[in-house]
Amino acid sequence: MSTTDTTRTAGGRRKVTLVDTTLRDGMSSVSHRFTPGNVADIARGLDRAGIPTIEVAHGIGLGASSIQYGFAAATDPEYVRAAVDAVDNADIAVLYVPGIATLAELQGAIDAGIKTVRVAVHCTEADCAQQPVEWAKEQGLTVMTFLMMSHKLEPAPLAEQAAKLDSYGADVVYVVDSAGAMVPRHAGERVAALRQAISADIGFHAHNNLGVGIANALTAAENGATFIDGSLRGLGASAGNAQTEVLAAAFERAGWDTGVDLFPLVDTAEHVVAPLMTEPQIVDETALILGYAGVYSTFFHPTKRAAKKFGLSTREILLELGRRGVIGGQEDMIVDVASELAGRTYETPALARS
Repeated sequence: MSTTDTTRTAGGRRKVTLVDTTLRDGMSSVSHRFTPGNVADIARGLDRAGIPTIEVAHGIGLGASSIQYGFAAATDPEYVRAAVDAVDNADIAVLYVPGIATLAELQGAIDAGIKTVRVAVHCTEADCAQQPVEWAKEQGLTVMTFLMMSHKLEPAPLAEQAAKLDSYGADVVYVVDSAGAMVPRHAGERVAALRQAISADIGFHAHNNLGVGIANALTAAENGATFIDGSLRGLGASAGNAQTEVLAAAFERAGWDTGVDLFPLVDTAEHVVAPLMTEPQIVDETALILGYAGVYSTFFHPTKRAAKKFGLSTREILLELGRRGVIGGQEDMIVDVASELAGRTYETPALARS
């Protein structure tokens, strides 16, 4: 897949493809408690609006429903089938994180009806994606790949990692701002470097911890990204994602063709998603410091729990985690750091400070 013949429509407008992740990344905001019925309702609205790819299942990815990451209200195949049965045109996708998901689980998702898999690895570990990418391509899937925590690499080395994913057969390679740590310049520089290094399409996945998710997405597109992720109402880990309905409006105002009908998106966000939200999707102190310190967005709730347990502020814990350069999968470090900062062990926690 190449951007050379897809970046402009017949009328000359630049084209960008919106991918919605309300039903995957957004699961993190509702403790993975969406039911298959909720999934069907939201997927139906997204499909009606013309969103071509809808990502579903547990917020951490395929196979993550567990005591470690939180149990979901249904199984991944149940979520996939609910979405597949609800849409007429959209492809249903799942996120595959090597070390969490297995190929057997991916096969189960294929049997349930997915057409796309998104393989996510840390930005320095593209080689971990080779097996699932090549296997998925053999099964006839569209394969999108994620370089998570992309802010941790400068543009040139990030492009080197992207070139590996390209060589494995990835259709799309994403720059992923997992911590919401980027500002527009960072997003643009990284996408531009990838554009020079690979033939695959480029995607951008924004989190909104610094309040610039939409601006980052627009800048990514200006520099060569043709796939942009969002979620309705911004639903997602910590401060949430770039908001799909806002992306649709902003790209239209900026002269881009998204192929999406804005008002069904707004209706689905307002009347289907909003009533299901357990709390507003805002940039609170914890979400802001996650972005400022460059810490993975899924550390949001565990850090709040640790702060309460050890009588600390989330700020203290997150700044130290940022100094230590923690990445996704190292959530156990939250308790270790909190314990050290509090000067006590996990077995003898302090009361939370007032």
